[in-house]
Amino acid sequence: MTLSTATPQLGEIRVLRDQGRAIQKVLRINTEGLTQQDSLAQPAPGGNCLNWVVGHMLETWDGLLPVVGQTPVLGRQALERYKRGSAALRDAADALPIETLLAAFDEAANRMDEGLAALTEQKFDAPAPFSPSNNPHETVRSLLTVVMFHQAYHVGQTGVLRRIAGKEGKIR
Repeated sequence: MTLSTATPQLGEIRVLRDQGRAIQKVLRINTEGLTQQDSLAQPAPGGNCLNWVVGHMLETWDGLLPVVGQTPVLGRQALERYKRGSAALRDAADALPIETLLAAFDEAANRMDEGLAALTEQKFDAPAPFSPSNNPHETVRSLLTVVMFHQAYHVGQTGVLRRIAGKEGKIR
């Protein structure tokens, strides 16, 4: 019998990496075959379009990549329109092309996976440089957990937004 030398922290990192890859896969499934126009279909009576949700997910990854030792893909300035709390995206001229967002998201997800793979236990337990929930005790571990939930929440929305755009659902 071989005993595992993996620590609980490294097991948690493996789970986070699996979640990140699943989020990327579901996003690609839910956006397959969508056009720019499809990505701008507005939910009623409120909410945001798929283009904004994808841009927001990318903006989230880009902001977190430095925490795991990676460089952002597009940078927060390029993604300012997609920040939390920004107004609903209703003008097509304000939207980045969905193809650009998806390609950048793929790259950001790959960088996140690489960063997580290289994360040390010491870094995992270190204080986080910021906290979306204003938790004064936020660690990199708790921050990554919150952000993975955030990404999963929004990737679920992409399935509904696909249907709002008039396309058949891809995941049943």
